[in-house]
Amino acid sequence: MMDTIVVNGTEIPPQAIAAEMQYHPAPTREQAWTEAAVALVIRQLLLQEAARHGIVLDADTDEEADREEAVIQELLAREVATPDADEATCRRYWSANPAKFTTPDVYEAAHILFPASPDDPPSYEAAKRAATETLALLQQDPGRFAALARERSACPSAAAEGRLGQLSRGDLVPEIETFVVALQEGQICPVPIATRYGYHVLRVDRFVAGSVLPFEAAAPRVERLLASQSWQRGVSQYLRVLAGRARIEGLVIDAALTPLVQ
Repeated sequence: MMDTIVVNGTEIPPQAIAAEMQYHPAPTREQAWTEAAVALVIRQLLLQEAARHGIVLDADTDEEADREEAVIQELLAREVATPDADEATCRRYWSANPAKFTTPDVYEAAHILFPASPDDPPSYEAAKRAATETLALLQQDPGRFAALARERSACPSAAAEGRLGQLSRGDLVPEIETFVVALQEGQICPVPIATRYGYHVLRVDRFVAGSVLPFEAAAPRVERLLASQSWQRGVSQYLRVLAGRARIEGLVIDAALTPLVQ
């Protein structure tokens, strides 16, 4: 696995692959090594092809990696041509994939935060007990939420009776949003929610699910998405051609299945 790889006579030593591995996290070291090796082989193929076309490094750019990237981008811009999707194609894609072109979910929520770190089990357990006690009080009298938020919450939102304002997906941590989408408007979550910040008592005040955008509004996004897909296919085909005519020793590479090196 640690042999030197040679691309058309140019060596890629194991040390370079080892350094590249940090950019390719994978379940196993072997997989990370392979992904790093493939990335460097692709980069070498592209740089060699750029040299063959007379594309040279920009001397005004200090970092060699930046200059190489500029050379690669210039090569791809010259050699990879992709057609633009027409309106009919865009409409078909929009119609077949409505979930990709929606307005964001919007919601309003309030919470009471009992802060603690998961790395401090005693304080984390104490926060859970406090949240559970507060939740029991709210189950008896939901109308006390505002007062309890002012009295007990460690979040700045306590000054606003725990209200967090209007939010969209991604504004809050995933643990909370999992409950937000499952609760009814006005419902208090029946269990305290654990996050890296501590424990939360949550109430959902309003939830408006996203709706499918009309084609006219979605069209720019559809065009960009189809253009990106077309570009990736074009690059993949180009890499397959380069790999197919190259002499690569020490690695079996399927250019059709490899991502464009970042």
